[in-house]
Amino acid sequence: MFSFLYQSAKQALENIRYNGDFSFSPEYKYKQFTRVSLEGPKGLCLSESCNWRPSFPGPSRLLPRCKGMRVPRSLEVWKMGTVNYLDALKLQDKLISRRKTHKISDTVLSLQHPPTYTLGKRRTDHNLLVPESDLKTIGAELHYTQRGGDITFHGPHQAILYPIISLRDIGLGARNYVEKLELTMIELASLYGVKARAGGVGETGVWVGERKIGAIGVRISSGITSHGLAFNIDPDLNYFKHIVPCGIADKEVTSLRRETDLVLPTEEVIHEQLISCFARLFCFSDLIWKEDAPILPDNGEAE
Repeated sequence: MFSFLYQSAKQALENIRYNGDFSFSPEYKYKQFTRVSLEGPKGLCLSESCNWRPSFPGPSRLLPRCKGMRVPRSLEVWKMGTVNYLDALKLQDKLISRRKTHKISDTVLSLQHPPTYTLGKRRTDHNLLVPESDLKTIGAELHYTQRGGDITFHGPHQAILYPIISLRDIGLGARNYVEKLELTMIELASLYGVKARAGGVGETGVWVGERKIGAIGVRISSGITSHGLAFNIDPDLNYFKHIVPCGIADKEVTSLRRETDLVLPTEEVIHEQLISCFARLFCFSDLIWKEDAPILPDNGEAE
């Protein structure tokens, strides 16, 4: 009885909106469903006998393996290109509702936004350094959200993932979930010889030294996740000068382009690498790629 009450209390405490922030890149034109096992360039093999290694620049090595996984788990990957932030928010809400009622399986949205600033639940007005009315002059929007964290920027040349997954089904709490999101970006950076780390006390996201390269901001409702992570490939860092990113003052923002000496592949490749790292760390054995994915209408069915 004591063990049951302890686990129930622990789950209740971890079913929270975690703090942080997040945001992706080039326009995509995708047209069809593609199902692939994690045995090649679009994923990472989960078999203990698999010798496949990422054929990407940087260290050639296997990412962490999933131990004891007996039942194959699939992940639907929606590659959506450039999506207005509010449209992406509405889509997440619809997918969350469908995931709660088991109408869809675990899903991750892969997309980018036009220049957009978003404020999370821990927002403070002084972290926006310019009047809101001035943002239009630099071609950016501002939106308030229910995710954790303070203020961040979303824009072109960032790799963004919004996972809509059931933490209860995979036995993860909020803290472990965020740690795996951090590891996802750390693993991606390592492919290019960049040594990244998780944030320390008072820090959120992923860092290279004292420079922030990746942001995390999530919401968890009834065990279903939304919002997610953003990894800076080569965004215009001038946009960050108008805010105190994540409410952390006196810290720089950096990008993969600035931190590596390697020639970067196309951003599409980097996005797929990020998805592969995510799938590996969360033990998804089968990826279903939904290309040119539509926005859901109000009835929740794909157009």
